[in-house]
Amino acid sequence: MGQITVKTCEIEGLKIITPAVHGDARGYFMETYNYNDMKEAGIDAVFVQDNQSASRKGVLRGLHFQKQYPQDKLVRVIKGEVFDVAVDLREGSPTFGKWYGERLSEENKKQLFIPKNFAHGYLVLSDYAEFCYKCTEFYHPNDEGGIAYNDPEIGVEWPVEDGEELVLNERDLKWGGLSAYLREKEASVME
Repeated sequence: MGQITVKTCEIEGLKIITPAVHGDARGYFMETYNYNDMKEAGIDAVFVQDNQSASRKGVLRGLHFQKQYPQDKLVRVIKGEVFDVAVDLREGSPTFGKWYGERLSEENKKQLFIPKNFAHGYLVLSDYAEFCYKCTEFYHPNDEGGIAYNDPEIGVEWPVEDGEELVLNERDLKWGGLSAYLREKEASVME
């Protein structure tokens, strides 16, 4: 592989990608995406949409997924630091309901590849963060799903500082847990 190092995770399909950074007195240069390198690493995805968000410390976004139009995502941070989380929602997966978290920052320049049928979210750890991600499917506003960030059945260990108040939008406060997700999924199959 040319410009990236890829580490696999304990959850099959998730991959941590670290780009080669070429620095000198002027600054640095790196490739943030190269289809050939990704394909050689086992990531044969065609991305159709790039997204970027900015958030302040304590903002937690997630855990989100798409129901009918699932997306592979390649996520990274260009400013600040976040704790990024993916939860396996693939039917029949031996790691169904398991989560994985990784610190992504402008310093470590790591990226996380999240395959289709995972829930995804992140917590901003720095005072401010800018988060970028590529998707293999277009955004469909009526296709959003979610799972509660604090579902005890999943048990994500968010690195929240003592006394820190999380900032979530109303929608993210209303998601049910993994059991509610399974009931909803079962009901939609029976229709």
